[in-house]
Amino acid sequence: MELLTVEGLHTYYGEIAALRGVSLHVGEGEIVALLGSNGAGKTTTLRTISGLQRPRRGTVSFGGADITRARAHAIVAQGLGHVPEGRRIFPALTVEENLNMGGYLSRRDHAVLAARKQRVFDLFPRLGERRRQLGGLLSGGEQQMLAVGRALMNEPRLLALDEPSLGLSPVLVKAVGEVIKAIRASGTAILMVEQNARQALALADRAYVLETGRIVLEGPAAELARDPRVQHAYLGGSAEEAAPN
Repeated sequence: MELLTVEGLHTYYGEIAALRGVSLHVGEGEIVALLGSNGAGKTTTLRTISGLQRPRRGTVSFGGADITRARAHAIVAQGLGHVPEGRRIFPALTVEENLNMGGYLSRRDHAVLAARKQRVFDLFPRLGERRRQLGGLLSGGEQQMLAVGRALMNEPRLLALDEPSLGLSPVLVKAVGEVIKAIRASGTAILMVEQNARQALALADRAYVLETGRIVLEGPAAELARDPRVQHAYLGGSAEEAAPN
């Protein structure tokens, strides 16, 4: 069953077209990767879906409801979480305070808020150890954990991840991959923008490739990993090297 359906999105910055008719979908519990070079429109796609950017044309449906013109906070309340590129945590707030901000919609139910924080700490034990540390004093990897944890505080049905492994060491990149698997195992669908195409295709069920605001390729992740065009542009290796395990 389709959870998210995007049809014919055209999004502009002033008179510059960033998206030119983007259509995609994400099913319940599915991991979908969105690949493309810098400036292809990947971040704009997520921002438009999340209500942070308005499209000129096209529709976004989530859980059967049209959210094209909904405000960002209303979209979050419907169960669509967004982890932006660059993490965007609150550096002057503690880890726990950052998580409380993520759970703002449940702020009056202290038991629910506490249970959700504990689930985040179970997923990221490092954050539990640093719960009273300021976000700005965390390492890059810990800040990424916090950004994901904050989005999970509303128990989203779908999580949009923008470059979750950007700037992280290979060890942390692998750890992020394991977290993504765990989030999906809990029933949350994921739409993931990722420059690390090899990791993205290894994790995803399906993938789309964006070029200059248009979807130019789509299909099962394993098939795209073997596509010579994807190998040449994003993987830099042979089909055998690129294929997901």
